Parts: sequence; C-alpha cells; structure tokens
Amino acid sequence: HVFGKLGTAEVATDPMPPSVADTFVILKPRQEWPDPRKPKAQVVAELEAAVRELPGNNYEFTQPIQMRMNELISGVRTDVAVKLYGDDLATLVEVGRQIEKVTAQVPGAADVKLEQSTGLPLLNVTPNAAGLLRHGLNQDAVQQAVGTAVGGTTAGQLFEGDRRFDVVVRLPESIRGDPARLAALPIPLPEPRGPADESSREGDWASGNPNAVPLREVATLELVEGPNQVNRENGKRRIVVTANVRGRDLGSFVAELRERIDAEVEIPPGYWVGYGGTFEQLISAAQRLSVVVPLTLLMIIGLLFMAFRSLRDALIVFSGVPLALTGGVLALWLRDIPLSISAGVGFIALSGVAVLNGVVMITFIRRLREQGDRLDDAIRDGALGRLRPVLMTALVASLGFVPMAFNVGAGAEVQRPLATVVIGGIVSSTLLTLLVLPALYRLVHRPPAAG
Repeated sequence: HVFGKLGTAEVATDPMPPSVADTFVILKPRQEWPDPRKPKAQVVAELEAAVRELPGNNYEFTQPIQMRMNELISGVRTDVAVKLYGDDLATLVEVGRQIEKVTAQVPGAADVKLEQSTGLPLLNVTPNAAGLLRHGLNQDAVQQAVGTAVGGTTAGQLFEGDRRFDVVVRLPESIRGDPARLAALPIPLPEPRGPADESSREGDWASGNPNAVPLREVATLELVEGPNQVNRENGKRRIVVTANVRGRDLGSFVAELRERIDAEVEIPPGYWVGYGGTFEQLISAAQRLSVVVPLTLLMIIGLLFMAFRSLRDALIVFSGVPLALTGGVLALWLRDIPLSISAGVGFIALSGVAVLNGVVMITFIRRLREQGDRLDDAIRDGALGRLRPVLMTALVASLGFVPMAFNVGAGAEVQRPLATVVIGGIVSSTLLTLLVLPALYRLVHRPPAAG
C-alpha cells in the first residue's frame, strides 16, 4: 500500500515547503513477490518507470532512515547535493539549471533535480505616481485598501463563552482571485479641502461614487512569477541540485561531477559551489580508514614479530596480505561491485585471515627444523602436513560468508561487498599459503652459496 505525508507536522522537526511530499511505498514481504530474488536496484527502477508517467512532479528515491541521516548530515535527502551560494536569486536559478544539465549527463546520475525556487504566481500591485498625484492620494492609502481587500483586516472580535475569535473583513475569493474584478476596487479619496478639489472630481461624481476612485486608475495590476522559496545557509542565499547515484561508486561519481562542473559551468564572481550529501560520510569514513588500515597492518607485523622473534619470518607471513588484497579486488571486479567502506572493512578482516594461515604453516615448518630436519625436508613436510588445516580454515571462513555474498534483502548493500572481498581474498591467500609461502621461506632461509 501507499500513503503520502504533505506539509509540516505540528511539532516541526521535519520542516518542508508545501510543494514537497513524502510518499511511502510499503512493499509486501519478499516471499510474496512474483520474483523474490529481485534486487533493490531493479525494484527502484520499476517504481521510477511507473511514477514518471505522472507529469509535473520530480521524484527522489530513498528510504526513511537513509533520508533522515542525509538530512541531519547535510540538509538534503539524496546521495549528492551540489549547493550554489550567492546573492541574486535569478542568477542562482540560471546557473543552477546549467549545473542540473551537467549533472544529468554524468554516468550513474539518477533523480537529478533542481530545487524549486521560482514558479509561485504573484499579483503585483504597482502604484501609479501620476494617478496618485491627480487624485491627491498616497501609496499608503492604496496599500491599506488592497491589504484589506486581499489579505483581510481585523474589524473586531466575537465572544463565545470564554473563547474569542477575530472578525476579519476581506473580499470574497471569487473577486480576490480575479485581477480584472479586483482592478475595480474603490480606493477612498481624501476629504476635499476647497472648491478646486471638488471641481477636480466631476468625473468621479459621474461614476456614481464621489468619494472613491477605482484601483486601476491609481495602480497597475499584473500577474508575475515570483520566488517559491528562498533558502539560506551560512548567511547566503542557496540553491541545490540533488542527485542519487546508481550503478556506480559514489566517490568516482563525485570526482567526475566536480571536474565537469569546473570545466563546463561558469560560476559568476561572488558565487561559489559546495558539495554535500551521503558522500560526506564516505569522505569521513575514508579518512578514518586511512588511519585505521596502516595502524592495523603495523599491529599485525608487531604481533608476528612477537610470535616468531624473527623479523624475516614475520615479513614472510605478512607477505600473504598483499596477495589476499589482490584476490579481494579481483572478486569485486568480477562481480561488478564498486569499492565501498564496507569493502574496506572486509579488507581489514581479510588481512587477519590471511595472516592466520601463514602462521599455521610457518610455525609447523619452524618446529620441524628445530627437530633437526633439513630445510627442504621441513618445507615439504610442513606444506603437506598443514594442507588440511589451511584448507579447513579457508573453507570455514569463506563458506560462512557465502549467504552474505548473494544476499538481496535487507542489508545487502553492506553485506555483499564485505563478503565478496573476504571470499575472493581467502581463495588467493590460500593459494599463496600452500604454494608461494613455502618457496618464499626457502628463498629467505637457504644457506649462502659456498665461495
């Protein structure tokens, strides 16, 4: 079923203009779908194709928690927001349309929309200086009369018990909405001060009302298109172009978007562009990972050195990490999954599993050498003897991630990259541990050739 939420709640924790509505599509349980394996991206694409048949609307596809987080972080509801700051609203709209056009041409862009800032019909009443002078009026008299006729003026109060209500006087809706009829609104004239004033009103006496003049004679009425809303941020007017990203990683999309806007859109002096949206979380998470990943690798090397008391053996085991990361990258490429923060977390977990297999192998080879076996015999017997434990460790770790790797339900956006990285990395790491690691150990520990 579908329901909509329009306007602002009584407790305005979610302020929105009247032109914005939240439409919630409540899906049936997945097992009741005609195709339960249908991924989220396909469902969104089908929804978009259906609602595009309704003209006059712009749509942004998101989910409630995702939308709320985006609003809290950057004030927008989409993955990417291009914010243009400046003073003149007309210039902001003109440049914003250029940015909207450029954004729509970037591969991966979806739901591209320029914030609705114009299009509100306004009735402009412009006083005519010559007409005011001819009839002895001032602008204040015209403004008061029009304000009362259109907006209403409180004329008194009505009491009902302990309640009271303002009595407002104004013209009926049929006249207020018709500029031609509103032009006949009588504007009161000031009291005549002498024969000259009385003689100047012969035309008004002929019209049947000697104490008023029609609004059309002292003002010009016209319907114009005015601003729909004016948003400000950091003390400047702001207009936003929003977009979601589908079928592409967010980081490369924003990088290409920045390049194309800088190259194709001319930003006037005094105006500047800012970027917001979900990718701000990507930047902050990438900054954390740039600290966490090197620290994790250093801790792994330190723990290996503490375990083996040998820097050479620690580095031999640690060599499993690069090939494991290579397998994870290759798995992402084969499944056409973009690199994300969850994939980065998977690389961290993968490093631990890759090191674990290496520790099992090298520890057993060192034990055989301590028992007096020759180097080649210890390496061969160690590789054969640890084949089953290494395969068991790899299979347990990889098979446990298989359901996550093929998940299409809730949480699939996080689970699939992480599981894909771990499975692909474990496969390559296992090959390294069984084939490359023994050869590398022999290369490092072989006795020097006799001179």
